[in-house]
Amino acid sequence: MHFLTPPVGDPASIESARESMRITFFHWGFHAWAIYAIVALILAFFGYRHNLPLTLRSALYPIVGDRIHGVIGHVIDVFAILGTTFGVATALGYGVLQVNSGLNYLFDIDVSTHVQVVLIVVITALATLSVASGLDKGIRRLSEINLLLALLLMAMVIILGPTILLLQLLVQNIGSYLSDIVDKTFNLYAYEPTDWMGGWTLFYWAWWLSWSPFVGMFIARISRGRTIREFICGVLFVPACLTFIWMTVFGNTSIDLIMNHGATDLADIVQVDVSLALFKFLEYFPATEFLSGIAIIMVVVFFVTSSDSSAMVIDMLASAGEGKTPVWQRVFWSSLIGLVALVLMLAGGLKALQTATIATALPFSIVLLVSGYGLLKALALDTAKKESLTQTTLAPSHANVSIPWQTRLQNITHFPERKSVRVFMRSVVLPAMKSLSRELEEQGVETGIDFDRNKSIVSLNVFHGEEQDFLYKVSPRSYVQPSFVIDDEEESKYYRAEVFLREGGQDYDIMGWTKDQVIGDI
Repeated sequence: MHFLTPPVGDPASIESARESMRITFFHWGFHAWAIYAIVALILAFFGYRHNLPLTLRSALYPIVGDRIHGVIGHVIDVFAILGTTFGVATALGYGVLQVNSGLNYLFDIDVSTHVQVVLIVVITALATLSVASGLDKGIRRLSEINLLLALLLMAMVIILGPTILLLQLLVQNIGSYLSDIVDKTFNLYAYEPTDWMGGWTLFYWAWWLSWSPFVGMFIARISRGRTIREFICGVLFVPACLTFIWMTVFGNTSIDLIMNHGATDLADIVQVDVSLALFKFLEYFPATEFLSGIAIIMVVVFFVTSSDSSAMVIDMLASAGEGKTPVWQRVFWSSLIGLVALVLMLAGGLKALQTATIATALPFSIVLLVSGYGLLKALALDTAKKESLTQTTLAPSHANVSIPWQTRLQNITHFPERKSVRVFMRSVVLPAMKSLSRELEEQGVETGIDFDRNKSIVSLNVFHGEEQDFLYKVSPRSYVQPSFVIDDEEESKYYRAEVFLREGGQDYDIMGWTKDQVIGDI
């Protein structure tokens, strides 16, 4: 569609072919998955790190505190439920149109409202059965079937289509997308006024927003135990890269058919009835009916899995993050999604579905911005807490003598110079290591002590032959003094005697410990 009717420029040209792929990647790339990633990160962080309900209301905890359990929290979750319901209902409406067109193409079944109503009922019934079976049985198995069918269809198009050209285009499309991403992000076509953005870019952003509570919750549920870096890389890059491959295979193959193989009827179908485009496209390949059958099954399963997993997520949102809910609740929400899609379809068709999606996305975008601020505030608190813990001076639990509280308080409020730490190394740490080394040697264990006088780094090595050797190293490490203890504007440093093991720094300070406590720690 972008190739034949670009926002600006000549249609069906080389430049419009390039631009069509850039636009498609832009709409389905990092921006879309970033919306999902931020919602999922908010849910996962507050749900798993702070044991708050696995719902969007928890993101406001740093801002409003326990009031998230009241009216404010309920309003946010209601917006999330409405956005998810209308977003999935819109997708279901589009899917039903495509399935109806496919059935008409293969079996000459009429394209009509009555058939589409029946299809919505059937898909909703299948989704209800799936969601009643639970996450591990119905939803997971259907999703795996879905993925296998999609990969099979894509593989056959790659093999039967212009294979080498597609590989070249994939690399070029990704490069073109990455080089153009900033321009696309800020391009509002102000110099070339067009109403194209409203029907495309803005609608897509609204659609991603309306789907974000559902997809975000689903991603959060399956991401426990990941670091934030792993999580963002996984959510942002893996699905986006798979989408780029998919769009290149089907998009560039169809553009190649129209430009170089005279497939004008495919171009006409795209402009007249886009729901038929996939099946017309598959006419240009061997085993057309087989491929079209796979496509219909795939589209049906796609929307069944969307509907069942969204029903599960809405059920969790309506139950304050509770994962184990009665089956009848999941059935209720699954049925409601189908009913909303049915009513919107009968009331105004695709226009009504699009309007509902945009209308629910606007208030939810405000909720998402506030939630994002809540996440940043919580992460800042988390960082401050970690830094504070590194400043504490605690006696090791296995030491013979605990550090008196007066000494611990002095260590916390004292910010020693490098000279003090060097004296501590020579007078306490080094003698402690020598005493322990002599005792180990008497027990028949080989040891070695290294003392770097210039850097004041003391290391104890215990050698274990073919096994991993043990290393305990104490090193002075500089830090900037907190602002409340600095008199002038210049940054002043203080030093800590930090412990390092073979796997790296341990982030604790032994400055001020006694010889026996250092031995106990080793």
